[in-house]
Amino acid sequence: MTALTREAVAAIDRARMLDDVLQQHAQLEDALWRAESARVPKTEAAGGLVVAGMGGSAIGGDLAAGIAGQRAAAPIRTVRGYGLPPWLPADSLVLCASYSGDTEETVSCFEAAGELGAARAVVTTGGELAQRARSEAVPVIGVPSGMRPRAAVAYMTVAALECAAACGAAPALRGEVGAASALLSELAGEWGPDAPDESEAKALARRLHDTVPIVYGAGATAPVARRWKTQLNENPQIQAFASELPEADHNEICGYDSPEARFAAVFLDDPALDPRVRRRIELTAEVIAPGAAAVEHVEPRGETPAERVLSLVLLGDLVSIYLSALLGVDPSPMEPIERLKELLR
Repeated sequence: MTALTREAVAAIDRARMLDDVLQQHAQLEDALWRAESARVPKTEAAGGLVVAGMGGSAIGGDLAAGIAGQRAAAPIRTVRGYGLPPWLPADSLVLCASYSGDTEETVSCFEAAGELGAARAVVTTGGELAQRARSEAVPVIGVPSGMRPRAAVAYMTVAALECAAACGAAPALRGEVGAASALLSELAGEWGPDAPDESEAKALARRLHDTVPIVYGAGATAPVARRWKTQLNENPQIQAFASELPEADHNEICGYDSPEARFAAVFLDDPALDPRVRRRIELTAEVIAPGAAAVEHVEPRGETPAERVLSLVLLGDLVSIYLSALLGVDPSPMEPIERLKELLR
């Protein structure tokens, strides 16, 4: 049986992705300071916040919307693609998120927001996006370089939360983020590489080994399910999917009638969910269990929405790294993505 020790992970993790994951608690605190230093102007944007980005740079918008939840006073939306929706009102704040600063889709959204006359902000390490923003006096929230874009999830999420507060789309949640930082520091020890093999993250990775995970979320955990899916795609480089309840109960549960497909269902729970949705999680698991390779229930940690969402993000990131070790796959290189980018040039 492959060991999941620090040394075993380091043997395949040449870019030290695990170190970035274990530092999410510190990154949250650093992200708060960086967002405050950018001095994004306070506005009343009736159109809400739009986070324009791709991949690991976009997920922060989804997670921020999940954390804000019913406390949002205006829409918090994420746009993935070229340009902005034609219905977007000019009284919106558009946060253009690109780790490299050179993501062509996000640069096009920056231009479109300027043409619309919407307020703008940028979160990036630099690149063309930072250069254009500074030339047009648009606030730039800095992010440390040297990470894989998907490892900067704490920075992207905090930037979106702070911009949502700045434009009136959500209340200021700095206290919740601080509490989440303290919790993640504890969980990094409980779930990290020095923890026993039966710790939650390691045990779950072993149970998902040799399966096709389908991660289910609802409410605040729906964007976390998407994060788990993309981390499983990019780190151990396996097929994985994300879905949302209750919608999946109206179609997807029929797809477990082929046990040879080895689908593993992972349900991300949350005590704040509607009681009927929580009941659906229980019953859906019961219905699909005969045809599923595994059925897993995952509970968040913490008292606040930020703690619960970010604890699930940390757990999913660690599971993906441990699966990489079990498969002998370096979690950093992404050759198909790089090859596609080269073909697009």
